[in-house]
Amino acid sequence: MKSPVMSWSETWTLAWEALRANKLRAALSTLGVVIGSACIVLVVTVALTGRKYVAAQIQAVGSNIVYAELTQAGGSQKKVLADEISSGDLTAVRESIPQVVRVAGTSDLPMTVVVGGKSWPVGLIGVTQEFQQIRHLMIIEGRYFDDGDFSSVSKVCVLSQHLAQMAFPGEDPSGQEIHVGELTFVVIGVFRERVDTFGQSEIRQDSVLVPFPLIKYYTGDSSIMTLYAQADRSENVPLATEEVAQILRSRHRPEAEYDVQNLASILETSRRVSLAMTVVLLFIALLALVISGIGIMNIMLVSVTERTHEIGIRMAIGARRQEILYQFLFEAILISVTGGVIGISIAVAIPILVGTLVRFLPVPEEFSVPISWLSVALAFLVSCSTGVLFGYLPAKTAAALQPVESLRFE
Repeated sequence: MKSPVMSWSETWTLAWEALRANKLRAALSTLGVVIGSACIVLVVTVALTGRKYVAAQIQAVGSNIVYAELTQAGGSQKKVLADEISSGDLTAVRESIPQVVRVAGTSDLPMTVVVGGKSWPVGLIGVTQEFQQIRHLMIIEGRYFDDGDFSSVSKVCVLSQHLAQMAFPGEDPSGQEIHVGELTFVVIGVFRERVDTFGQSEIRQDSVLVPFPLIKYYTGDSSIMTLYAQADRSENVPLATEEVAQILRSRHRPEAEYDVQNLASILETSRRVSLAMTVVLLFIALLALVISGIGIMNIMLVSVTERTHEIGIRMAIGARRQEILYQFLFEAILISVTGGVIGISIAVAIPILVGTLVRFLPVPEEFSVPISWLSVALAFLVSCSTGVLFGYLPAKTAAALQPVESLRFE
């Protein structure tokens, strides 16, 4: 009597030989599993890549930011000076909220720049000291404002990259004068946003940053249009948002309304959209696996019919029904496991290849293609389960055949 180990080995060998005898049929059955398992890994990879990229873009605009603006004075009343956000509000936010590490304010005016007889509209933006750190602005030429620029109300400015190229083509703008409205500023630097906000913030394509005291000097108005507060950690952003709103309400009239928001809501929205898309695409991938499983089952049922005589011979020489069941079940498992391994290998190779190619392409530094090993394990488990679930019925059908009837089958 053969040992159980030999019996298992024989069963695997017979299953493998049966698949080799019908290579084209086995390959076509495997193809569906390859596509389904690869889709599972790639869908999760794409979802993670998108989520990570969106998070990196939001972080590049400014990490852990809370921003506030005056919306209206309540009802049909007009805004009054007492409702405007002031430098005192900035101080109160900085001193009253332990979770806030930086505070800044801005006030922008539509102006016209005149250089070399040319003029075009720009945004003149007065900024406080910590605005650059909060908004992650990149100084690509010259320097940013220092403490002396704010205290002495120096008529200096920092230009956006596009404006600098337009106003001083082929020249170094540092130290040059630029006329903004009735004022003349000395350019000390050129900046750009780490990631473009496409005019959705106070910074536009053509912007001129100046120390905030200059706006007060020019307009006589010291009010702040946008207050920025930066929390020390992302977990503290919701608390900081509530605290900023409470401080503004306590320091101004009850009728005044302030829009206090943070970028976390945008990130959460992107996560929900990403999750919804992932679920839909995973459903499609699972559907592909189900279809491939049905294909396996159909092929195996045809195989059982074609090999009825072979099954009868095996039973006549002593093969047990359990061994017949295992042989056909192992054939289905071999198809699904092989398809799963090939599909997963392809799905893992694609992100690795893309990750290598992006190093030589003009893509943002934040872009990366992470591989979810959990999705790899899930894809392998699902592909193996496909073989077991859809291979059991044909295997059971083969094991249920009667030896005498099988031998008579032609």
